[in-house]
Amino acid sequence: MYLFINSVYLSFEFCNFVRSTYFFIKTSLSLYLHPQKFLFTHFEHRIIMKIMKFGGTSVGKPERMHQVAQLITKTDEPKIVVLSALSGTTNALVGISDYLAARNKVEAKTSIDKLEAHYRDFVLLLASTEEARAKANAIVTEHFEFLNIILLISFSDALNKDILAQGELLSTKLFSVFLEEQGIAHELLPALDFMTIDEYEEPQLPNIREKLTAILSEHKSTKLFVTQGYICRNAKGEVDNLKRGGSDYTASLVAAAIKATVCEIWTDIDGMHNNDPRIVDKTLPIKQISFDEAAELAYFGAKILHPTCIWPAQLTNVPVKLLNTMQPEAEGTVITQEAGSVGVKAVAAKDGIIAIKIKSSRMLLAYGFLRKIFEVFEKYRTSIDMITTSEVAVSVTIDSNLHLEEIVKELELYGTVEVDTNQTIVSIVGNEISKTEHILQRLFESIAEIPVRMVSYGGSPHNVSLLVNSEFKIKTLQLLNKGLFGL
Repeated sequence: MYLFINSVYLSFEFCNFVRSTYFFIKTSLSLYLHPQKFLFTHFEHRIIMKIMKFGGTSVGKPERMHQVAQLITKTDEPKIVVLSALSGTTNALVGISDYLAARNKVEAKTSIDKLEAHYRDFVLLLASTEEARAKANAIVTEHFEFLNIILLISFSDALNKDILAQGELLSTKLFSVFLEEQGIAHELLPALDFMTIDEYEEPQLPNIREKLTAILSEHKSTKLFVTQGYICRNAKGEVDNLKRGGSDYTASLVAAAIKATVCEIWTDIDGMHNNDPRIVDKTLPIKQISFDEAAELAYFGAKILHPTCIWPAQLTNVPVKLLNTMQPEAEGTVITQEAGSVGVKAVAAKDGIIAIKIKSSRMLLAYGFLRKIFEVFEKYRTSIDMITTSEVAVSVTIDSNLHLEEIVKELELYGTVEVDTNQTIVSIVGNEISKTEHILQRLFESIAEIPVRMVSYGGSPHNVSLLVNSEFKIKTLQLLNKGLFGL
């Protein structure tokens, strides 16, 4: 084992250099192409206000929406509440959109009617007075009239974005009606008035900051605002969205825009855990984790937090707290600049990975070879997750098959190409994990029975990543839980 570990260290040296260089170039290009991402580091003004984001399960039932109202009024601190759509709504709207794209208006109409019936039942239990129910039902009528009207309109991508926006618009408007019924003073803050993205689908942070602070300054006496997650306007001024998990992104962007005191992400889990509780029997919540560690975990599969949520908060040093709506007394996880401790914190897994190996004798002692390989992926805007190299081959992983055929065709100009699908990246994350004594020995001893396709180590001081066939994912997570955490 000692010899094996040493050989691993030696064989990774060149890989580490290439991977570090690749990410340096990628970051530099991002800074050059999208400098607005980094402007917040120079934004000093801080508004004394916290952000509270509640996901679909947190508002998915009337009684849970009642609980959210209690949580946001526990303290008198000014706050912006960001809401997702009711659980199941976005999936239903995607289904409706898919039916319309396929010109199946009969099934689209059936789905619209089913979703409307769900909202009518929801209103009945959400509000207790006839006046409030009438207001809530009028909102439901307004939005479902729109969904029924689109049955008569030719389907387009712009229309698809309008359809998907209905969930967050409904949840926030209905929640506002309930708050009004309860006598809770607040302002409904339309996200479409300040949340914008550019032609590259990147948030326009300076623009968001300018618009949002202007709106807030018009309501200086208001201490509670409610806004939509996920939705925004694009460079054309059309309704668009921040993609799946975008409500987390919204919360973090809003927090960064005003340099909030804290950004709270409320879900149905009490913080980040050391492993996937859906797969392993025993997991432990993590009390404190750094932004870098959280970014690694979110990107490589931790479901509680969307990967994009990290960098806006990190750039403006806004702490992020992961809390449980169902157990609000639970401590949860706090994400800050400081890691809190050194060593392994958690394990995460990312499915749907494709491994691509390019083998060529021309690579031996040749300069510029890797640049040509990377340029193929850049051409098709396809991100690389992992990379390893040898004297005559380079292996990379991607998480999208959108342009796989074209990528392989161009790579074949440089050598023999092998493609493996149904792969999973398993990442072991922790503060300065690369400096943790005997970590590789413990790791490989834990998974001795698992055939590992690739290993990435050293590109980040906080991460060791393994590529395994997806059929070994569950076993790998279970073995690591026992070997690294003793659980």
